[in-house]
Amino acid sequence: MTTPVRASELEGRAWLNTGGEQLDLNALRGKIVVLDFWSFCCINCLHVLDELRPLEEQYSDVLVTVGVHSPKFEHEADPDALAAAVDRYEITHPVLDDPRLQTWDAYTARAWPTLVVLDPEGYIVAHLSGEGHVQGLESLVAELVAEHEAKGTLHRGDGPYVPRPRPEGDLRFPGKVVALPDGSFMVSDTGHHRLVQLEADLATVRGTIGSGTRGWADGPRDAARFNEPQGIAVLPQQLRSQLGYDLVVADTVNHRLRGVDLGSGSVRTIAGNGVQRLLDDARARGVDPNAITGGDPLSVALSSPWDVVWSQTADALVIAMAGTHQLFSFDPRTGALAVLAGTGDEGLRDGAADGSWFAQPSGLAQAEDGSVWVADSESSALRRVRFTDDGAVAAVDSAVGLGLFDFGFRDGPAEQARLQHCLGVTVLPDGSVAVADTYNGAVRRFDPATGEVSTLTRGLAEPSDVLLDTSQDEPVLVVVETNAHRLVRVAVPKQAQTVDEGAAQMQRKRTPVAPGELELTVRFAAPSGQKLDTRWGDPTQLKVSSSPEDALVAGDGTARGLTRTLRLADGVTEGVLHITARAAACDGSPDGEIPEHAACHLYQQDWGIPFTVDPAADSSLTLELRGLD
Repeated sequence: MTTPVRASELEGRAWLNTGGEQLDLNALRGKIVVLDFWSFCCINCLHVLDELRPLEEQYSDVLVTVGVHSPKFEHEADPDALAAAVDRYEITHPVLDDPRLQTWDAYTARAWPTLVVLDPEGYIVAHLSGEGHVQGLESLVAELVAEHEAKGTLHRGDGPYVPRPRPEGDLRFPGKVVALPDGSFMVSDTGHHRLVQLEADLATVRGTIGSGTRGWADGPRDAARFNEPQGIAVLPQQLRSQLGYDLVVADTVNHRLRGVDLGSGSVRTIAGNGVQRLLDDARARGVDPNAITGGDPLSVALSSPWDVVWSQTADALVIAMAGTHQLFSFDPRTGALAVLAGTGDEGLRDGAADGSWFAQPSGLAQAEDGSVWVADSESSALRRVRFTDDGAVAAVDSAVGLGLFDFGFRDGPAEQARLQHCLGVTVLPDGSVAVADTYNGAVRRFDPATGEVSTLTRGLAEPSDVLLDTSQDEPVLVVVETNAHRLVRVAVPKQAQTVDEGAAQMQRKRTPVAPGELELTVRFAAPSGQKLDTRWGDPTQLKVSSSPEDALVAGDGTARGLTRTLRLADGVTEGVLHITARAAACDGSPDGEIPEHAACHLYQQDWGIPFTVDPAADSSLTLELRGLD
């Protein structure tokens, strides 16, 4: 039997959502506590916030979620930016600001998101990485309630959450904008869960679409419901009358695409079944999860579509599928959905469509030559997708950006330039590209002709989108200034700024490892009521690579199983291990067998483990995909 481990104290800079009260473990004694280690840049973390909402409501008198915000990017360590994120995502539990990663390190968190469950006596009972754990958490919480109610150690009653005042105004954390044919603009009013049509002055509201209440409902203008909508695309004229709608909206948290008729304001769902694509049992059954089958787009699971643009070259919509780190295509005439580029692995890798990696693609724009520019947010990169004459993807390449751990605010030659979590992109008349460099509060410019990056303007409050306004005589940008709850016009200066505030890397403790062989183990325990699905062989998988690429001389690649012997190259002193673990479990019958049509669940997590080689260090590395103590 495992010796119980006492939880470490919660330490950080400040608390949010507590009415100013500073919490500690003693104040939470008697409650089941879920520590949610997150960063507000991370799409997987945002998924977990939504996964936890029903659990928090169901067990509101015995369960307390504590969000431990441990930032990845420099901007996320800004307390005002964190407070805005707590408001934006409507977080209804206490949040600990952990900018120096003190609590992160105390609980040996290695990935965003990580969930640690504490029992009412303050002992750690579970350590989970990634998303998709809510069903297992439901079973675990029910077991803990029964156990500690019988022991008399469970205290029922209200938790420590105190709501913050909500900002007022016509817009609340707007996300994306498009120009409409009549000269007005449609903006996704993300925080109000609706669309808002603005006059050309960017301030006067002509009308709204959506009830303004979080949810999902098709129907008339005032009855339709969205859930944190983001990207909007205007369909080509010839398709609007044919299809009966004018706009396509990336309804992000609903995991759906919606069609909007501008004349009536009516809304319909055109793709997505509302189920997040992570819980797709295709991979569990040995089927290629990128092979989207079936003729009904309403039966297909999507994952946080963040932006959408019509591609003349592909003759279809291109979708930035942030939740699976891919680009999809969708033909609204036939309903055909397909993976356009990206394997689903998170990272920055160029090349062929079926071998490329993205990291939370969040902004799209079509260039004059038919290629599509991509704001790849988690890699702080500007990417480009090139097409062949027949509309297939020829290649993916990177104009700016190095990978998941490199960012900064630096202009100059593209190979030296740095962005910080960019979310939007548009093409300027001269073929250069303007980028909403969100966490730098700036609009940057990349010129493909010279390979140079410069700064057009700065001092903005988390700009999340940028659009060329073609109604003006001179080049002007419409910028969605998300944290200022407004849209602004910015003239494109004839002479851009050159800024160099340096390059940075994500600062996390490096894990010391011994030179030579390293035994890698990922722990996974299927939730109560589920079992590993071994009907088609081993349902677990590890994918391992390294930065630099030659840091590993053995053990890299993809293979079944959750253990692997790695061998570090001689002379390597530090680097990053990129590890993806997957495990498939299915609902079992009381006798432990898996019924033929059982629901199956894919558990997956990507880790980037910074390491340093130390002869005195351990020669093993253990990670938790789903570990129970």
